[in-house]
Amino acid sequence: MGIVIGIVASIINIYMWALIIYILMGWFPNARESAFGQMLARICEPYLEPFRRFVPPIGMIDISPIVAFFVLRLATKGLDEILKIFG
Repeated sequence: MGIVIGIVASIINIYMWALIIYILMGWFPNARESAFGQMLARICEPYLEPFRRFVPPIGMIDISPIVAFFVLRLATKGLDEILKIFG
């Protein structure tokens, strides 16, 4: 069970890096329109969309990715605690 939880935690970590790259691509003109940007959009937008519906932007700043990172971090910590209980 520890191996499975470790793999899931690693996948979450990789996904967090993909989110960071995708968000930073928004700062560069036409970066999200590239093939790599479109691939990341297909991966990241389904996860970010629910947060964007419930967390309104503050002026020009979208804080929903911060909440999304917080939820992913809580999931990772939850997996760590499950591993401590059963491992």
